[in-house]
Amino acid sequence: MNRRKFVGGGVGSGAFLGTASAQVPEQEASEPGGGGATDWNVDEIHIERPLEDKPHHGKTLAAIQPHTDDIPIFAAGTVLKLIDEGYRGVLINVSNDEMAGRGDTIGEVILNNERDTREVARRMGIADVELLGYRNHLMDGAQILELRARLIFLFRLYKVDTIVVYDPSGLYEENPDHYVTAKAVQAAAWMAGSRRDYPEHFKAGLEPRAVKERYYFSRGPQLVNRVVDIGRYMDQKASVNVANVTQGPAGTTGSMLRRRLSEQGKRLPLLGGDDETANLQYAKHIALRRDRERGLRHGLEYGEYFHYKGSSQSYADRYVADHAVDS
Repeated sequence: MNRRKFVGGGVGSGAFLGTASAQVPEQEASEPGGGGATDWNVDEIHIERPLEDKPHHGKTLAAIQPHTDDIPIFAAGTVLKLIDEGYRGVLINVSNDEMAGRGDTIGEVILNNERDTREVARRMGIADVELLGYRNHLMDGAQILELRARLIFLFRLYKVDTIVVYDPSGLYEENPDHYVTAKAVQAAAWMAGSRRDYPEHFKAGLEPRAVKERYYFSRGPQLVNRVVDIGRYMDQKASVNVANVTQGPAGTTGSMLRRRLSEQGKRLPLLGGDDETANLQYAKHIALRRDRERGLRHGLEYGEYFHYKGSSQSYADRYVADHAVDS
């Protein structure tokens, strides 16, 4: 019998090095049929595996993050997988990232992070980038109504089918940018489908567009009901994180460690013989080690955790489909 499970992830550096506040219990995992939008039972954990033949061609994915390192750390493997399966992508960066990263002035920090964000998008195969520019760490004092309205516009503009974002129900989240973004996205994804919300959009040629599928990730404990198999995309995910030079957990850390060890007359075989290899290997095997540990718990090489919500069929519709007869 499957029971509802809350799964924890580490906070701070522990999140990158694989420490977790709770482990996923052993339980049988089942595969979703065809990868379509389904209202899965939250008591079960489903394994989402790579699909062939571009089944998502014509659909749009919005990867939404408060900061430039959020999607790379927690969900880049899934974004890469979905893009490879046919999605068109848009990366929405909500804050201006002024409080984290390299630079002698706030202006330099913001510019460096913007450059990293655009390179992260490029490495994930995403051409469209939206930078909303809200003040870093101050988003709980910003107008969430304005953020929600801007997101509704973007969901309608890009005709978004699927979103990847922080879990609005994630526990013990300390960063206001994370939970404000998650709550605004959650409401916007629903309201974007209404004809009564912001009808002026329709005069500009837009149409109602409710988001059908949602992949929610979390830094802390959450109700996990989906594990995405990212083994095929792990090398690319490492590359995406290396692009986050300004504030990411990987960036140039591997090459700096390699040089420091060399000065001490030592070497770490994992880091290879050049800086590029060192950075990629450090990202894959050290900074992102948690993906390895999570995957192994479910018989995968690498995995990412989500609370997944898909479009659901009403009970009335299901009843009619099951019981209707020819007259």
